[in-house]
Amino acid sequence: MNKCLKISIITPSYNQDGFIRQTINSVLRQGYPNLEYLVIDGGSTDSTVEVLKSYGNAIRWVSEKDRGQSDAINKGLKMATGDILAYLNSDDVYLDQSLFAVNDFFQKHQNIKWAYGRCRIINENNQEIRKLITAYKNFWMREYSYNKLLSINFINQPATFWRREIMEEFGFLNKNEHLVMDYEYWLRIGQKYPAGFINEYLAGFRTHTQSKSSQNFVKQFHDELRIAKKYSARQWPIICHYLNCASILIGYKVLQRFS
Repeated sequence: MNKCLKISIITPSYNQDGFIRQTINSVLRQGYPNLEYLVIDGGSTDSTVEVLKSYGNAIRWVSEKDRGQSDAINKGLKMATGDILAYLNSDDVYLDQSLFAVNDFFQKHQNIKWAYGRCRIINENNQEIRKLITAYKNFWMREYSYNKLLSINFINQPATFWRREIMEEFGFLNKNEHLVMDYEYWLRIGQKYPAGFINEYLAGFRTHTQSKSSQNFVKQFHDELRIAKKYSARQWPIICHYLNCASILIGYKVLQRFS
């Protein structure tokens, strides 16, 4: 087998001492031999820094004020030296053996520049929830197309990885976007390079009362629609996107009501 590609993972963090240890452990527990792990903390005022210090040389980290999540991720990307890049938010987790699956995929598909896998939705207690929403996204993600991506954001951010040359060609996340910087990036690079699909569960996306996505999910879908309009030359993907967002919003509201 070829030597493992170097994978750089960036975790942006701010006052996430309740979950960041689980996030870090999920990365280190991979046992991946060619890993670079960077935690970019925004000057947390809770015990996050103490948690980071407890890992010694196992991780690289900085703690200083930044201009938000996108800015923190970009700082990490500028520091990263890996062949494959990704970011994992400080309340999400990787599932076991995920990085090996990512390495195998990129080794076997040299022509593919970026790829995404499946992702579970989990709660504060690491229990899988919202399985219907996961199934809905799984249905859409089986085969990539740009028009489909304009119609629905089926790509799971915690389970998405890209080669270094993507960053060299397309730059960094748009730091003016605070909720949909991932979707904007997917649409930016997806115009030129189709994404590959890793048919495995790679990550767990955590939703909880304090998470940005839980507190702002209505605005997030409005922002997604705005970004889709920016990149679409035709109207029908935007209509489809609106209908898909409306369906998911109804689903979220029903789940909130009965949870």
